[in-house]
Amino acid sequence: MGFLDNLKAKLGPAKDKVGDLAQQHGGKIEQGLDKAARTVDQKTKGKYSDKIDSGTRKAKGAVDKLGQKGGGTPGTTPPPPPPAS
Repeated sequence: MGFLDNLKAKLGPAKDKVGDLAQQHGGKIEQGLDKAARTVDQKTKGKYSDKIDSGTRKAKGAVDKLGQKGGGTPGTTPPPPPPAS
């Protein structure tokens, strides 16, 4: 068994646990992502709004993907908040 195969075998249970947590607390995670995005956007005075929105959408997509069980239907993700002015 190669190094990567060994590593994958050891990380399998951790991935399952992360998936369970994402499924149980997906809403709270997404709220936290939104709050962090708003804070960073305010601190940068909107200079990186499009990059922040893009990163937030990708992170929410990853949470949804982790929270899916056996290829089930993905969770609903609310639209991103409008950029702060």
